[in-house]
Amino acid sequence: MKSETVETYFPQIANIYQAAKVISQVVDQTPLQQSIRYSKKYGANILLKREDLQRVRSYKIRGAFNKIASLSQAQLEKGVVCASAGNHAQGVAFACSHLKVQGTIYMPAVTPKQKIDQTKMFGGDWVRVVLEGDTFDDSNKAAQEYCAQEGKTFVHPFDDEKIIEGQATVGLEVLQQSNEPIDYVFVPVGGGGLAAGLCGTFQALSPKTKIIGVEPEGAPSMKKSIEEGHLVELPQIEKFVDGAAVQRVGGLTFPICRSYLSEMVTVPEGKVCQTILDLYNRDAIVVEPAGALTIAVLDDFAAEIKGKNVVCVISGSNNDITRTAEIKERALLFANLKHYFIVRFPQRPGALKEFVAEILGPDDDITHFEYSKKSSRENAPAVVGIELKSSEDLEPLIARMKARHFFGDYLNDKPDLFQYLV
Repeated sequence: MKSETVETYFPQIANIYQAAKVISQVVDQTPLQQSIRYSKKYGANILLKREDLQRVRSYKIRGAFNKIASLSQAQLEKGVVCASAGNHAQGVAFACSHLKVQGTIYMPAVTPKQKIDQTKMFGGDWVRVVLEGDTFDDSNKAAQEYCAQEGKTFVHPFDDEKIIEGQATVGLEVLQQSNEPIDYVFVPVGGGGLAAGLCGTFQALSPKTKIIGVEPEGAPSMKKSIEEGHLVELPQIEKFVDGAAVQRVGGLTFPICRSYLSEMVTVPEGKVCQTILDLYNRDAIVVEPAGALTIAVLDDFAAEIKGKNVVCVISGSNNDITRTAEIKERALLFANLKHYFIVRFPQRPGALKEFVAEILGPDDDITHFEYSKKSSRENAPAVVGIELKSSEDLEPLIARMKARHFFGDYLNDKPDLFQYLV
């Protein structure tokens, strides 16, 4: 394990400046925008680095292009391979098309069609998409095997020096665009490529800036590794924040993040969902789950960042509209406003009418109703989803259900049963 915990590589500022030159032909300098709403909320100068407005709608093009552009002519002629379920695939595809390099991109078979179509669109005739396996690990294994067999170059999504240096250019732009010293930078962490790159930039040019890494609560691979002092592979993860959900962070990125991040924190997926909805409804900003991490965490730092200059990296906007219902559901569950019950209707006439008229509160809505059995429904319990106006209405609702003998079970705190029934 010693080799995993000793820093063997650190992104040098000269290499980062060189990366900025290399990628300037294809990468947009994205805005550093003040958020009036969040600045007022936290009494701070909250600046959003809008990588969601990048031409492939995420920062991933920076590292992918820098890596592929660094290859020898012989390597370019052989072609490149990558594995990705989304943003990295699109960055590699764009780079292949621009540099006229043949690329093979492995994606899980379950990847949303929108992401597959975007990858094919950016890559054109220069890219072949191969759908392999049900998970990223499946497609990554297949990609590595194919790469070795064909002698092609593998373009890693985060654990590569040129990838890290390309991502580090986000930090260069931030410092060039800001008129004031930056006190805090909040950065989303998946494999750690962007965070490691920003550590290199800020250590060289603004060492007093505190860099805070943010992971989804269900995939704390960097946080866990830092806590234990060595690389940890999580046996399972919550994959909802797909752009920042990895089981194992990089061997290059881990020691950098361990040494130079001021703090590594996590955010509940439900909080991320509420942030996505807030950004869309109130700011007309569309972000993917990973892109909302850095804003979702600000509540936890409200006292610390007051009066400070704070940058939140909005890493991408590749969000599938078909996920909207799930995002809203998770946000309501997190806010304690959506609740699921097994309701046992008493065997008496008018029980359902009684439940609606006398058990539910005046502001409560039934959003889900399904009998647990398709036959003998009148004798079967039902799974009922209820949306409350206030979280304080929950206990009175349960009390009324129990008093009238409707209460069967509460499902929100039983994740295995919840997933099976709802």
